[in-house]
Amino acid sequence: MPLAKFAVSKESNRLFAALPMNDWARWVPHLELVELTVGQVLFEHGRQLSHVYFPVNSIVSLQCDLEDGSASEFALTGNEGVVGVFIFMGTRSTISNAIVIREGLAYRFSADLLFNEFNVSGEFRRLILRYMQAMMTEASQRAVCHRRHSIDQQLCRIILLCLDRTQASELTLTQELIARTMGVRREAITVSAQKLQAAGLIRYMRGHIEVLDRTGVEVHACECYKIVKHEFDRLLPEEIAS
Repeated sequence: MPLAKFAVSKESNRLFAALPMNDWARWVPHLELVELTVGQVLFEHGRQLSHVYFPVNSIVSLQCDLEDGSASEFALTGNEGVVGVFIFMGTRSTISNAIVIREGLAYRFSADLLFNEFNVSGEFRRLILRYMQAMMTEASQRAVCHRRHSIDQQLCRIILLCLDRTQASELTLTQELIARTMGVRREAITVSAQKLQAAGLIRYMRGHIEVLDRTGVEVHACECYKIVKHEFDRLLPEEIAS
């Protein structure tokens, strides 16, 4: 639900931070801070999208449903981006679902207004196209990852990507939630988490993951993590978009 209105922080989301000040000034009156809860569906297959979301400390999983009732994640969105990017491709619906996997805050923005910003602001248009390129890299890299890398490596990748999006050392992710995003059995996640805990890399209990040795987790992760991180850092620089 919407929270009490207070000063909007330009540094709360990487896309916000990269906006030119004249664009940012137009956005501020229309941004609405909301709380997102685990399991909340921000959009789903075939439904028209009315708002987009810019996460602050929440994380949203983008997933596609399969006929057997399972789902497979193809991207994560946190404070580096926006949920609902497909509106810039000329449509208000998609075959995917957006499900909150880490509770927290996000800014909600009218899809109509944001699409108008895409048309009137060359700086924002270039920024969002770079972001979309980074998302395409993540989605394509995941396809390789699922085929070539072990569940242990993939779990490390997921942990690191989530940490980067929250700027924290702890996560609240249940085995069922991780298994759903990775498209594997929950038992497989249990075994992998136990291996990482035995190696002294994490502490895992009741859906709570504390990273004890981030460097060690990075060593155990597949190269996909660094490839995706580098692409987001390259395409979403800290300086203002120009």
